[in-house]
Amino acid sequence: MERKKPDVDVISDVLKLAQAAYPESAFIQSLSYQYIERGGLSKRQLEGLYKKVLRVKSIPASKLSTLEAIILKKPTRYKSPLPLPAPLYKKNARLGELIVAILEKFPKHKRVLFLKTKYDNNEILSPAEIADLEKFYKMFH
Repeated sequence: MERKKPDVDVISDVLKLAQAAYPESAFIQSLSYQYIERGGLSKRQLEGLYKKVLRVKSIPASKLSTLEAIILKKPTRYKSPLPLPAPLYKKNARLGELIVAILEKFPKHKRVLFLKTKYDNNEILSPAEIADLEKFYKMFH
């Protein structure tokens, strides 16, 4: 941002007047230090400063209105909401159908019953277990 008159620094003037009004305020001292070190303040910091200096009668209204204009000119940053957590394991519907089809013909098949409990508990079936299911399905259908 390029200033029209570089020798005019409203924020610095307001900070000096605020320090004179509140000499022991840690907030004002912190803002002053950050302004000197970083060369600027965030929108929230400026809003806090503005609320603090509104009560001071010695600060001219022109400086307050300029400070308010600077605050309004700064962009407001919004935090986007966190994305919903994705499930760790997504069930493979085809495997569920294979298990149901096998258990319809052989309801006491121990290996398929074991794989069904694993499938129902959202545990990941290994490639060997998937191959077993497909093999059983081909044998029985």
